[in-house]
Amino acid sequence: MSAGVGATVGTIRRARIAGAGREVLPDDTIAYDVFLSDGVIADIAPAGALRPRGEVLDADGTWLIPGLWDHHVHALPWALVSQRADLGAAASAAHAARLIAESPVLVDGRRVGVGLRDALWSDRPDLALLDAATGEVPAYLYNADLHSMWLNSAALRREGITDAPDGMLRETPAFEVGRRLNAVDDAVADALIAQMAQDAAARGVVGLVDLDMAWNAGAWARRVDGGFDALRVSFGIYPEHLDRALAEGMRTGDRVRDGGSELVRVGPFKVITDGSLGTRTAACSHPYPDHPGDRGMLTVARDDLRALMTQAAAGGLACAIHAIGDVANTEALDAFAVTGAWGTIEHAQLVAHADIPRFARLGVGASVQPEHALDDRDMSDTIWATQTALPYPLRALADAGATVTFGSDAPVAALDPWATMAAATHRSKDGRKEWHAEQGLDAATALAASTAGGSTDGARIEPGARADLALTASDPVIATGPQLRSMAVAATLLGGRLTHRA
Repeated sequence: MSAGVGATVGTIRRARIAGAGREVLPDDTIAYDVFLSDGVIADIAPAGALRPRGEVLDADGTWLIPGLWDHHVHALPWALVSQRADLGAAASAAHAARLIAESPVLVDGRRVGVGLRDALWSDRPDLALLDAATGEVPAYLYNADLHSMWLNSAALRREGITDAPDGMLRETPAFEVGRRLNAVDDAVADALIAQMAQDAAARGVVGLVDLDMAWNAGAWARRVDGGFDALRVSFGIYPEHLDRALAEGMRTGDRVRDGGSELVRVGPFKVITDGSLGTRTAACSHPYPDHPGDRGMLTVARDDLRALMTQAAAGGLACAIHAIGDVANTEALDAFAVTGAWGTIEHAQLVAHADIPRFARLGVGASVQPEHALDDRDMSDTIWATQTALPYPLRALADAGATVTFGSDAPVAALDPWATMAAATHRSKDGRKEWHAEQGLDAATALAASTAGGSTDGARIEPGARADLALTASDPVIATGPQLRSMAVAATLLGGRLTHRA
């Protein structure tokens, strides 16, 4: 490859075509030259048939695919993971306490760890246990799902919290402390975001939907002013900022600032309507084991949700409604039906059989995170054992005609579209039998769900298509699960401009 990062490519030479668009080629076994102009694919011809134009990128027989999207990211928390202790290996509360006690103290005087999965521990988080291990250094231990957090006494005092006898914060209090932890210096945040974007481009990613719990318009406007140009970004707006966003005339699809970068745009209005599986707060139709009557929680009243969605839709904002349990999914679909709002349900992890066809019928997208199904399989098989709805129903939703889009929910799972596709198609990552193999997707659908348009309108390799592209070492449509997870990306292009080159 002669062209370097930052170059605008005119010709991709000797690429093999994978993904949508391949089916109309006269011979899909040979290499092609792909010609780019003004940010789109201008022409495709058998290798050597036409003279190269402009800067040349030699694909050398690698596979050309549409650029990939992650449709659900918490961008700054994901970027901050590099500074936080990994607690994913903690097998018990005592083990987690030891791990955080051994982690470095950050410059702000706190210890912060991420990745707890406490639902199946034999012991429970306990304040005295954590205090004994961590002493007077404030310690914060995030649950992997971000819906709960375990704090020691020093951290509780620092945050002014007096009503957490076991040190556990759930839902709204956990979110609030999370916002405080994420309130780092702008220069630090933007440098970490730049590195995050570079890492994403190295995985073939050209865009993401940032659903960080903050006033994202200000942060992304600042980054655009600072020259951010590595990814396309759509950013979410939360209820506490809805009035401000509408007063400023923000509509889904608008540039973040008039005349600003076309890469960063207003995304959806995000509402969290229930909890999570790992925190045992997802709103379900059947109780959680050992807690008679506990069916999780709806965090937004029905009338309030409908009023918010009506207000957002009237102002031109799409809606992204967090719903994990089957009761929450039903409520969200009902709200879409009543209000006429459009957009997605985020997660859709447990869905009633009767609700599966309603996604397509209402035109509501299913924004899902396939890697969660494998991370949560043991919890699903125990905590949700009595539920009668479908857990992680990827194939059912796709077969019903719903538009399925893939994401990671990073930092809940890594921002890695290849791991996402592997989880969706092969349904195992640890040598065990595939989990609910009947809900696995074919590779072509998984690849389409990992592009901007999703499973029903995925990006294509064809003249006139946007030149958001990636070159991969092997054909993802026929790759095994391990091959997908280790997929090497040779180059990534954003509107024809190289953002990554191996």
